[in-house]
Amino acid sequence: MIGRVLTVAGSDSGGGAGIQADLKTILALGGFGMSAITALTAQNTLGVFGVEAVSPAFVRQQMQVVLDDLGADCCKTGMLSNAAIVHAVADELSLRSELPLVLDPVMVSTSGSVLLDAEAVEAVMSRLLPRALVVTPNIPEAEVMTGLVITDLEEMRVAAHQLQKQGAQAVLLKGGHLRSDDLEDLLVFSDGSEVVLRGERLKTLHTHGTGCTLASAIATGIAQGMDLDAAVRRGSQYLRLALSHAPGLGQGHGPVDHGVTIRPEWHQS
Repeated sequence: MIGRVLTVAGSDSGGGAGIQADLKTILALGGFGMSAITALTAQNTLGVFGVEAVSPAFVRQQMQVVLDDLGADCCKTGMLSNAAIVHAVADELSLRSELPLVLDPVMVSTSGSVLLDAEAVEAVMSRLLPRALVVTPNIPEAEVMTGLVITDLEEMRVAAHQLQKQGAQAVLLKGGHLRSDDLEDLLVFSDGSEVVLRGERLKTLHTHGTGCTLASAIATGIAQGMDLDAAVRRGSQYLRLALSHAPGLGQGHGPVDHGVTIRPEWHQS
């Protein structure tokens, strides 16, 4: 099963995050990627220097024509720019109840730029959070969504279950922002059961687009018929491989190498 994935997100002119990262990831994992662009950004590894939002009606039209013709096996949302776009996306998804949604609540870029205002955050919480098969916040995003302070694994657990009380089905709370030697991500399933995904922390500045990449990898797995646990585990393995072979581009937080899985010479290293 090739797996058709529709990503609804912003464009990253630097190519490391957003729509560009999503489509590279989907292709690298054997899926077929399609897009609805919510905003154009002028950005590089040092930050976001400008944003031009697409009209909500045109965002929805992009989704509609793609879904009506090509169809999709999973949808992934990323940067949605403003509340009006969030509502437009939610309105279209409300007509596609059978379509799984992976919600990456993009609120702050790796470089620290705020990408979603308070009104839009509220729209995400009320319209998209209950609709998603899984939500994939990092710790700063989870703190915004729950109002909690998160400094360790136990507080991650409290926050994840709080997100479920707020409407989330499953939650993948990423622990990359914790000050710990090892990396710990917490996956809480819809029935309340959980698993902690542990790995050695890679010491690298080249982390631009990691959230987009992981969410798109999970969406590709879902689209290909994997259950959530398998999709998250494969996505995490892919991201780790892409991080470990980051090309070292840019003067700031550089991109990972999304093409790593289709470069056979690196499988031998």
